[in-house]
Amino acid sequence: MSTSPQKMLNPSSVLEFKSTTFFTPILVLNSNDMAAIELSLQEKINLAPDFFRHSPLVIDVRELNKAELDFSITEIVEMLRRIGLFPIGLRGGTEQQNSQAQKLSIPIDAGRDHDNGGVAQQSSGAGGATAADTKTSSTEIADATPADSKTAAATASTADLSVQSVVPTTFAKSMLVTQPVRSGQRIYAHGDLVVMSQVSAGAEIMAEGNIHVYNTLRGRALAGVQGNTSARIFCLDLQAELVSIAGDYKTSEHIIKEMQKKPVQIYLQDHALIINEIA
Repeated sequence: MSTSPQKMLNPSSVLEFKSTTFFTPILVLNSNDMAAIELSLQEKINLAPDFFRHSPLVIDVRELNKAELDFSITEIVEMLRRIGLFPIGLRGGTEQQNSQAQKLSIPIDAGRDHDNGGVAQQSSGAGGATAADTKTSSTEIADATPADSKTAAATASTADLSVQSVVPTTFAKSMLVTQPVRSGQRIYAHGDLVVMSQVSAGAEIMAEGNIHVYNTLRGRALAGVQGNTSARIFCLDLQAELVSIAGDYKTSEHIIKEMQKKPVQIYLQDHALIINEIA
């Protein structure tokens, strides 16, 4: 008598659940003017298309509800999908708004109402937007060797573009990457990140602490991703598509030519990214 293959399968081998951390932008809405929101979002997408393309995001409507502004979750979700963004959660909604979101297959994210807000505005002065642009990403880590280091903690400030983050004061391990970071790779370090080889265009490196690239930086580098405003980025050859510290960022179009293809350090000062050549 034959036995069905399905009956012989060990249920534990069919699938498994794993926990991980991933980074996603949080869109904090401060206005219910849908036309203005769409225009502002489109401007930011045009500044960094690779950064925003097909990006998942969480919609945060707490500020709208605090101000008792009328808005439609359905209208917001349709607008975001129309411009190529993918809402994956709603935060700060009322019972009625949560119900609307669930009908659109948008999960409810309780979030952390006590979190500090961070800044995610484009440092060259693109203001007036109502989007946030932060993180939460899980990434593949290749050829990495841990070492000990201490990360600083700071509280991010607020602006039109807000980011939610938790800023712990803890000891974290640094990460050493000795192989090239290729296009499509994403690397995340809970402490400092040290890369000895080049970071290719299309690659993304992120760290809760500082980032050191002892070679050419062509991809995207995001330091202080959990709100550490004292984090810095160092590289020997700046050709980056995007650099960011604690949510404040500049794209390649806004990095002055005098600083490109030179050894530099990048740090945050009054919510503006300062890029200085290393003598």
